[in-house]
Amino acid sequence: MRQPNFNRNHGPRMGENLSATLDASKKSTLLRLFRLVMKHYRWMVLTVFVCIAVSSVTSLASTLFTRTLIDDYIVPLTQVANPEYSSLLQALFKLGLILLLGVVCSYSYNRLMIYVSQGTQLRLRKQLFERMERLPLSYFDSHSHGEMMSTYTNDVDSLRQVISTSMAQVFNSMITIVVTFTSMIVLSIPLTLVSIFIAILMSISTTKLGAWSRGYFRTQQESLAAVNGFIEEMMTGQKVVKTFCHEEQAIRDFERINEQLRSSACNANRIASIVMPVNGNLGNLGYVLIAIVGASLALGQFSIINSQLSISLGTIVAFLQLNKSFTQPISHVSQQINSVLNASVGAERVFRLMDAEPEKDDGSWVMKDGCWVLKDGEDSNHHHPKLTTHHPIQGDVDFQHVDFGYVPEKQVLFDININTSPGQKIAFVGGTGAGKTTIINLISRFYNVTEGKLLYDGIPVNDIGLESLRRSMSIVLQETHLFTASVLDNIRYGRLDATDEECREAARLVGADDFIQRLADGYDTILSGDGGNLSQGERQLLAIARAAIANPPVLILDEATSSIDTHTEQLVQRGMDSIMRGRTTFVIAHRLSTVRNADQIIVLDHGQIIEHGSHDELIQLKGKYYQLYTGDTSLLS
Repeated sequence: MRQPNFNRNHGPRMGENLSATLDASKKSTLLRLFRLVMKHYRWMVLTVFVCIAVSSVTSLASTLFTRTLIDDYIVPLTQVANPEYSSLLQALFKLGLILLLGVVCSYSYNRLMIYVSQGTQLRLRKQLFERMERLPLSYFDSHSHGEMMSTYTNDVDSLRQVISTSMAQVFNSMITIVVTFTSMIVLSIPLTLVSIFIAILMSISTTKLGAWSRGYFRTQQESLAAVNGFIEEMMTGQKVVKTFCHEEQAIRDFERINEQLRSSACNANRIASIVMPVNGNLGNLGYVLIAIVGASLALGQFSIINSQLSISLGTIVAFLQLNKSFTQPISHVSQQINSVLNASVGAERVFRLMDAEPEKDDGSWVMKDGCWVLKDGEDSNHHHPKLTTHHPIQGDVDFQHVDFGYVPEKQVLFDININTSPGQKIAFVGGTGAGKTTIINLISRFYNVTEGKLLYDGIPVNDIGLESLRRSMSIVLQETHLFTASVLDNIRYGRLDATDEECREAARLVGADDFIQRLADGYDTILSGDGGNLSQGERQLLAIARAAIANPPVLILDEATSSIDTHTEQLVQRGMDSIMRGRTTFVIAHRLSTVRNADQIIVLDHGQIIEHGSHDELIQLKGKYYQLYTGDTSLLS
């Protein structure tokens, strides 16, 4: 499993401005997320914005009413002998209606944002899964399963949180700041200047602390993916762990990467958690300064400079509340910085998976009624002048001077030439790493050849649609995978339209019926945990039955009987012979006794074909195959 680089030196310099908190890539990532939300929930989001605006205005109205309440009602009522309260009650009733409207709007936009965030989460996971199903096998070979699972769970959930909470909070804060600032200027310019000074200090602190913590949030997400990957790996390999008494070492390894997660999470949240208290104290400082300056203005301390600077008691009280409404949104935005930063990292990982290059499927030939046919609108003469429009599927697979490497700098196969005839049994033998499985990967087009040609019934495999190509062959891999479903459904996975009786017949054909009948519910037994309650041989028998039900023209067996005992192998071999009859079959086997009857035996060594022929021919040759078959090395130089 690949380990991420836990470098603690991620944060920008302390002097960088606000744009450093969310650099260009983060801004574009969050903008893409916003566009995704707007694409599917445009009217809901617009309704949310309207509700937020109304809620902010109604909240401001209650603050401004404080000035009217003191200057126009309370002070005049204290100066008359028989005060009349009816006008005050009417004003309070109107204010109550306004506040009620604000409460309804606030409730509405919160409910709508829950729907939008959950719907976006649903769509993201759906799009991720759809893209994952279209990725080439090479992607899964280079990315750990735990890392991908972390993208589905933790990263997508961080986006849900920022959509449901931070998006609405940030927009609400922006509206509040604009409306409140306008009202503050109308009430008192000197007091507004004091508020601006405090707001600048809060913005500087938010920028510096946010930029400092951004790198730690990236490390936190990478550490979380590493923990998930390690847990997934340990769960899959638990039998190996226990067999080799590796429990204590596994615990120590987990403690190490778990500590890395704790450390990065503490660093990220420690810095992000400082932002709110710092801004809160700066807001309190601003409250004190405004109270001092406002009291001086109310008492006429600056009347010598300008008589218009004098303000009323109601204005001071209202402005103090406005200042709180002005600085509080800045604190709220700073509070959301950690969520936004976390979401930006999560969004990067989500979109990285979404943008991964899918498996290319530009084939023009598709399978139909036992023939290769061109897609509608394609010209056979343009593609293959020698082929008819309806070309029979025969299972003729040929390699012509094929070179291949999983990575450009390391070649695995060298000048592979294989000529087969339909219905032949081709066996690949050789030591570990000789290239046997690689050839199988090329036939099924899990990977594309680097140089040369790979022809299927005379058609380059790249010109055949991927789905049609793979439906024309069944593969029994060395590593068997069973799904959480009944035994019957696991066999039917080879051909979804197969009847129950056809599935049972396939099981009988390969010798699996006997052990299936002994299961608790027979063919209806539910398998779970990748068939953990079955032996490895029983699991492989089900995989062979799954291949048999597909009834393809090409059969690929990659160590298909490696986990079956000798007695069971003899039973399965009879069924396998029935399956292989009339089909082109490619077999990889370490038990050379199973490939004696192959039409061609191809001996590979370090990616090259060093011998080929029938069993008898290769025995007479007394070369590498003779050595592998007899164990006699005396004739080899």
